[in-house]
Amino acid sequence: MLGRPPGRATASRLRHPVTNPEQLFAVGYAACFHSALRVVARQQKADVSDSAVGAKVELGSLEDGGFGLAVELEVTLPNVDHETAQKLTEAAHQVCPYSNATRGNIEVTLTVTDD
Repeated sequence: MLGRPPGRATASRLRHPVTNPEQLFAVGYAACFHSALRVVARQQKADVSDSAVGAKVELGSLEDGGFGLAVELEVTLPNVDHETAQKLTEAAHQVCPYSNATRGNIEVTLTVTDD
């Protein structure tokens, strides 16, 4: 186990809210997935110019007593029809490095919205 370097601020020492690891993971996953989505869309010549990807990450208990994560990625692709948006999202999920790193290890839900 790594110790904390002396003089570093910890969440318990700060009076202001701090970003937690789950939020950092969510931001990283959403950004990575969005990049993968743009690559897939470019290959398929789809317009994703006004697209957005958001992520929600939850921390919970596992059956074996440990802890685990669950992720929901919310993808908005207003310039393509819903079926195309779904296909692009699924294709991005196959090439996204975060998706590949977490596949089979955490639950990831993909939600395509029409907003």
